[in-house]
Amino acid sequence: MGFCVCGGAMLTCSFGMAPATMNVLPVARVTSSMPLATIMDNAPMVNIMPFGMCRNPANPAVAAATAAAMGVLTPAPCIPATSAPWTPGSTTVLIGGKPALNNTCKLMCTYGGIIQITNPATTNIMVK
Repeated sequence: MGFCVCGGAMLTCSFGMAPATMNVLPVARVTSSMPLATIMDNAPMVNIMPFGMCRNPANPAVAAATAAAMGVLTPAPCIPATSAPWTPGSTTVLIGGKPALNNTCKLMCTYGGIIQITNPATTNIMVK
């Protein structure tokens, strides 16, 4: 069982250099103090904000900056590239017809980073 995630939750990426805040749009949602998230709240630059600088060589921007620096790993600005939903999601709670997002879920960046929830922004709603 994990805590339900709402707007304002803190996220980290395994290749990012700073945490980011999750945005949840208040469209057909349940709200506590902020709208509650679902596994489909995975849109880059809408729900998932940049993590400062990216240091993954699989990211084309990092690869280009590293090549320009004669092979010295050079971070580049993070632009999240997420296309799949968060996994696994709640098995028992639906929000707007989609599984609720809890703080144990993970999201994969196309460049190989693993995005996870470090602070769900609420600790009074538990979902399975």
